[in-house]
Amino acid sequence: MLARGGSALEWPHCKIRGATVNPSLGGIADVHFADGLFEAVRRVGNPICVGIDPRPEDLPPGFLDRYPSDRPGVARALGDFGGAVIDAVGSLAPVVKFQAAFYEVYGPEGFLALHQTAQKARDRGLIVIMDGKRNDIGSTAEAYARAYLGRAAVGDRFEPSWSVDALTVNPYLGTDGIAPFVRVAAEEGKGLFILDRTSNASAREFQDLVVDGRPLYRHVADRIAAWASPHRGTSGYSLVGAVVGATYPAELLELRLALPGVPFLVPGYGAQGGTAADVAPAFDPEGLGALVNNSRGITFAYGKPDARDRFGDDWQAAVVAAVEAMADDLARHTTAGRLRIGPSSGG
Repeated sequence: MLARGGSALEWPHCKIRGATVNPSLGGIADVHFADGLFEAVRRVGNPICVGIDPRPEDLPPGFLDRYPSDRPGVARALGDFGGAVIDAVGSLAPVVKFQAAFYEVYGPEGFLALHQTAQKARDRGLIVIMDGKRNDIGSTAEAYARAYLGRAAVGDRFEPSWSVDALTVNPYLGTDGIAPFVRVAAEEGKGLFILDRTSNASAREFQDLVVDGRPLYRHVADRIAAWASPHRGTSGYSLVGAVVGATYPAELLELRLALPGVPFLVPGYGAQGGTAADVAPAFDPEGLGALVNNSRGITFAYGKPDARDRFGDDWQAAVVAAVEAMADDLARHTTAGRLRIGPSSGG
């Protein structure tokens, strides 16, 4: 993409000038990621992030049978399934998140299915997060950042590679690994979600290690705060966010207090055991500040016995019902319920 404010953005063998445009955030120049994100949340009326993690063995009965039983056929099935999920949730949730690994396992055809499905989501006006947890240092980190958040150099111009609005990244390499992603995201009107307190059971092995009297995840939070501070939008939130799991509610509250103005991506709701009450501390009084991800609980909702009894073979109806039930649950137990009323006079 092009640099903000007319400044030159250099990449090997080319230089170009211009202003940032983020099409899925409205196609308006210089839209800040967090501002566009939370406008979308307000517009839809909930903070749901639908995780699309397609597994062939969990596709609806008979779905895979319609495709050739080879790698390209399975990849096409995953793409079509993801597209059908987007058709079901496109008007019900503001954000979708693609777990890249489930597509990568099917090689080039899987990457193509991921690209096409992500493009479809953006065409529907959804905010798209790529869950790739990428990182490296120096020029390699820059290349990852350009690949997912920016544009690739092609002769004397830049062209986009992936149709996404935000990327999950791993902070283990420190500022050398994060700075290129922050820089590109700021230039492009995109966002980042940096792993901090994750939802998996073994997270404690590293994240709870005490360093200088505090757990490691608090030191990571300090760095996230520093990386985020220069990049806040008019919403008060930064383009730099944090991944904080619902399965550790006490730490979620602790980190919300430590990271004002940092958007949270909250995994762990539903299948991993997190509840609406657990995620409540992630939100500000207006119901903003966080996205709550639900993957299996939505995309594979048709596998639950009660859903089969209620919807039969209409698996998309089960997906719709799962999103609506989650929205109701969050509205009842968190300040996200205020999104259904509308913003206060103070914004």
